[in-house]
Amino acid sequence: MASKYKEIFEYYRNLMENGSLRPGDKMLSEGEMMKQFSVSRDTLRKAMTLLEQNHYITKQRGRESVVLDRSQFEYPVSRITTFTEQLKQNKQTDVCQTCIEDISILIADEQSMQRLNADDQTEIYRLIRVRKLNGERVILDKDLLLRSVVPKLTRQICEGSMYAYLENQLGLEIGLAHKIITVEPATREDRMYLDLGDEQVVAVTRSYTRLQSGELFQYTESRYRIDYFKYEEYAHR
Repeated sequence: MASKYKEIFEYYRNLMENGSLRPGDKMLSEGEMMKQFSVSRDTLRKAMTLLEQNHYITKQRGRESVVLDRSQFEYPVSRITTFTEQLKQNKQTDVCQTCIEDISILIADEQSMQRLNADDQTEIYRLIRVRKLNGERVILDKDLLLRSVVPKLTRQICEGSMYAYLENQLGLEIGLAHKIITVEPATREDRMYLDLGDEQVVAVTRSYTRLQSGELFQYTESRYRIDYFKYEEYAHR
């Protein structure tokens, strides 16, 4: 049975997803919501925090929470999500296609040893994928994964949501990721894989992802055509 705060989260998430609550709408006061759901202040605040963390609302001390506009396609720096999940969360209607350019097993070289804290005997999956939106190649994803953690990857798995496979089929518990965002000159590889035209730079995100146990198992480098990248976060003083 779901926790009460998760039930409240799902209740409001559904209202926002179906348009019953729209961007700019104010939420009920804490007292009104506590009465409506017959819950304690602590339980209610857990639900509101979850809504805020998923960018459904913004909370300000001493004021009512306000529903946010989630229509923009954003890069979720504060969450670990797959490209497929991002499309769903941002309600993208673009025709999306994932093209597998390379999926291979290699023995760690100096660079991959540094990125995954591996030794020179470690087997690693290397995965290169190109994301197409409406037929245009706009994102290049390059992944390194420890084969000791992910023993088998197929093209079919990698064309879909790889994390759905890792979590639901392998039972892995994904913990946290260290993310770095930069804007860099486009490389020859970028021009080979992406439809850049005259664009001279790309947005680059590098993620080092760990399991709940703390083990570093994945390095991901995503290179975005600049017009398809937006970094957005909400900060409070």
